[in-house]
Amino acid sequence: MYDRKRELREEVWRLLEEEKVTRFPRPVRGRIPNFEGSEVASRRILGTEEFHAAEAAKVNPDYPQLEVRKGTLYAGKLLIMPSPRLRSGFLVLDPTKIPKRNCGRAATIRGAFQYGAQTDLDLPPVDLIVCGSVAVTEGGTRVGKGGGYSELEYAVLRELGLVEEETPIMTTVHELQFVEDAPIEEHDFSVDLIATPMRLVKADGPRIRPKGVLWDKLSEEKIERMPILKKLRQRSSAG
Repeated sequence: MYDRKRELREEVWRLLEEEKVTRFPRPVRGRIPNFEGSEVASRRILGTEEFHAAEAAKVNPDYPQLEVRKGTLYAGKLLIMPSPRLRSGFLVLDPTKIPKRNCGRAATIRGAFQYGAQTDLDLPPVDLIVCGSVAVTEGGTRVGKGGGYSELEYAVLRELGLVEEETPIMTTVHELQFVEDAPIEEHDFSVDLIATPMRLVKADGPRIRPKGVLWDKLSEEKIERMPILKKLRQRSSAG
């Protein structure tokens, strides 16, 4: 199953490069790929009913979703942004505390550390999740870049009771990132809506949501690298 995911990633990264639709940062291999038209895809998400209804959105820190993060702040909504590899937990950005002219910078990784409040477990409820993808099916099965961090971020929020089964999850991709099918593992989640520069796709597959952190699947080394996991495990043990 892992081998098939790796094959899909390599196929998509290669195709995007061959078709010359990639943007900085390059090479796209090993990354959530930035692509031509990513701003248009992001604006499609910003126009959805789910976005307008949300008070707080968790958006991944990768380049192709930058416009979603900016739009979240400009719309006056709380932005929850995971730090890279979750090593510094989450960053909570409150637009009422950020000058409007600085919202664009605040939506970058460096700016989020400057303008956001760094926290591990003290987070607000999340009404919407926007994640990056390397590959996705029209049914909503998603393949990330291979680190498992988006899945872990979701699991942490679910463990804390800050997201629910019905919390919508969206992604932005280039049309070339669609694949016919992809394997699903125990820790994976599906996406409900897929935005591309050309269209919005409502996933027609089953909604898949893990119930929380799969502790038996995490090595002690990985837990040690992420203080948020250590604290969450301590809280869970105490409870």
